[in-house]
Amino acid sequence: MAMGLIMATAVNAQEEPKLSVKPSGRILFDAAYINPQNQKDELKSGVAIPDMRVGVGFSYGKWKAKLDIGYAYGKVGLKDVFVQYDFDKLNSIRGGYFIHQYGFQSSTSSSFKETMEEPQSNAVFNNDRTLGVMYEYNGKKFLGTASIIVETEAMKRPTDEIGNEGIGAQTRLLYRPFTERGKMFQIGVSGGIDGARYSSTEGQNHKQFTMSSNWPTRVAKVKSQQVVVTDAKTMYKFSPEIMYSYGRFAVIGQYFLNTITRDNGKNNFTGSGAYVTLRGLIKGRNYAPNMVDGGIATPDPGNMDICLQYNYTSLSDAKADIRGGYLSDWAICYNYYINKYMIWRVRASYTKVTNRSGFDNNEVSILETRFQVKF
Repeated sequence: MAMGLIMATAVNAQEEPKLSVKPSGRILFDAAYINPQNQKDELKSGVAIPDMRVGVGFSYGKWKAKLDIGYAYGKVGLKDVFVQYDFDKLNSIRGGYFIHQYGFQSSTSSSFKETMEEPQSNAVFNNDRTLGVMYEYNGKKFLGTASIIVETEAMKRPTDEIGNEGIGAQTRLLYRPFTERGKMFQIGVSGGIDGARYSSTEGQNHKQFTMSSNWPTRVAKVKSQQVVVTDAKTMYKFSPEIMYSYGRFAVIGQYFLNTITRDNGKNNFTGSGAYVTLRGLIKGRNYAPNMVDGGIATPDPGNMDICLQYNYTSLSDAKADIRGGYLSDWAICYNYYINKYMIWRVRASYTKVTNRSGFDNNEVSILETRFQVKF
């Protein structure tokens, strides 16, 4: 019996999971030359540290957690704050404050966009970090997520200030028949529904949506487009995506369509956008899949690639009598993946915005570079 007790104790000791704690952080160093045709947008050249974060990740058996705090331009703010439980290798559930899966851009964090900055259409028509719960199934050929979220204002104000919080739901469904290094293909669709958001405007609390994007630089944080849709009821979102990669070449495309229904006899508002990205490795092995988030993995240390991207975003709808602007952006980006923790990027872009109510048309050329460290 004594021997049995010893063996049982040994087995229990082996089964007891270990707590793993891993610090993380990132620093971005940016410099930009900005040449606007119209100076009224207050776009100025300069240098900046637009993002600096310190965080920590935990894992304990099937449990994971992350806490990430950002500091930029003298402001401290929460980034990812979540707890995750892995039922098995394929199924998991995550709750907290994070970016929920919606389209291809979900596969990379903000500092790992292949064109240095995310497409404006994604910034406009996709949610930023939100408080909520996400279930994920992640198989070899299929990835599917389902999220219940609340409005971002829930992280800034209590309910006695904002009232009943606006809620929403969204999903990403991805089919990927080929997931080999040098041979990848995936096609997917995302969709969602959101309730109207908080507003301090008289009579418009939870009857309003605001959508906007900045000019494609973080040295100057200036709006390129913005629309405020009043008398709003519900937003419906739809976004198909496709990615194909063979050898050192890859192409990614995504389309966005968002419709907001309205009260008081106001016509519904519809906004749309899309981007196409071409990638090519000029040094290094073939592109490889990112199986965790459904995208392309960061190239190996020592690799270099060049990316071309076109993006358009429409926030003007004549039937709704709303003119948030038409935006077109052309960009080319060079990336040098120095080592596992460091990347150097150079980006040149030309962005044109027209049909903005209350603002003149503008065309802006930007040449910028970034040295980033992430561990």
